Amino acid sequence: MRFLFEDESFSYETLRAAGFATYDGADLGEVLVTARGIGEGDEEAWLREWKATAERVHGIGSRALAAGHRVSAREALLRASNYYRTAEFYRRDDPANDPEAKNLSTLARETFATAAALMDTPVEAVRIPYEDTTLPGYLFLADDSGAPRPTVLFTSGFDSTLEEAYFAVAAAALRRGYHVLAYDGPGQGAALREQGLVFRPDWEAVVTPVVDHALTRPEIAADGLVLFGYSLGGYLAARAAAHEHRLAALVLDDGLYSFGQAQNRFMPPFLREWVEAGRDDLVEPVMRLLMQADTQLRWAMRNGVWTFGATSVADYLRRAADYTLDGVAHLIDCPTLVLDAENDQFFRGQPQQVQAALTCPHTLVTLTEAEGAGEHCHMGAMSRFHQTVFDWLDTTLAPAATPAR
Repeated sequence: MRFLFEDESFSYETLRAAGFATYDGADLGEVLVTARGIGEGDEEAWLREWKATAERVHGIGSRALAAGHRVSAREALLRASNYYRTAEFYRRDDPANDPEAKNLSTLARETFATAAALMDTPVEAVRIPYEDTTLPGYLFLADDSGAPRPTVLFTSGFDSTLEEAYFAVAAAALRRGYHVLAYDGPGQGAALREQGLVFRPDWEAVVTPVVDHALTRPEIAADGLVLFGYSLGGYLAARAAAHEHRLAALVLDDGLYSFGQAQNRFMPPFLREWVEAGRDDLVEPVMRLLMQADTQLRWAMRNGVWTFGATSVADYLRRAADYTLDGVAHLIDCPTLVLDAENDQFFRGQPQQVQAALTCPHTLVTLTEAEGAGEHCHMGAMSRFHQTVFDWLDTTLAPAATPAR
């Protein structure tokens, strides 16, 4: 499915930004006007136009806030946050030292934080103890009653951020009476950008501290913890659930058995052989040529090198091979929902591999192009996706921990 662009990556990322309109994260007219000024595959124009839209909408929000228009300010600042995140997306030459990338990421966080303080339900910024530091997080509460409720622990993906969690799951969860504890783990959001933490395959080392923190909160029902994995989080959450057994349910959006396999789909067999053989002298020049011609491949390899702390594309691809459920999937013991997208350009076939490896009670649901939900993580069909997830959770958690309406 193409949305405003023929370039597959630009199309998908524009659909992603627009799809968050369901929860005040975008306005369709703003998306259309922004996209109109961007040429196919033109990353400089992408940054310029999305940044301009973000700044304009940020100004609307700031003026509304100063005038005491709380709802208008919140809505505009949520959109600005999403647009700043989108503007920064392709800025991957040297993001750790790039002032533009840093500025856009900071603005995405700051506008969201201001919007969060204006929400009708309580939102609390938290710091989750992790090794010798802390991870940034948000606790989104369905109400201020203090009564314990089932809670979604949100694990994001390869490029998503803590702030995106609101659009990806929290807004839908709050409407249904669930709390959400979202966090940036190593390799993600502010944990990467501000602390230099990079991805690790043994994600139980991340999730167990998150569960420990959740269980210190009286508002969170100990028997109602739902671990939710988004995109690459579909692997991360599954890996964690194989070792962390205090979970009532697991949701994988979408199922990912082997991240290395998913990355290999972008490359011809001879390149994979060179990577495995350590022939980086051959891999690097060929990959540079391929990346010049393919926006999606160029972004994925750059982002992978950065977020995995790799020294080269070849090094990143070898590290990605460690992110597999081989030998651990059978250890997952909680009920599991595995989501599949019919036209997933990143994870095609992976959810079926996860399903085949599970021994716990599990359900595989494929959402289709015919219903507008066939893209990776069901972008553009958030209402249909959330209906699928939360109806399953309501049934799975009943009667012990279903939320009061």
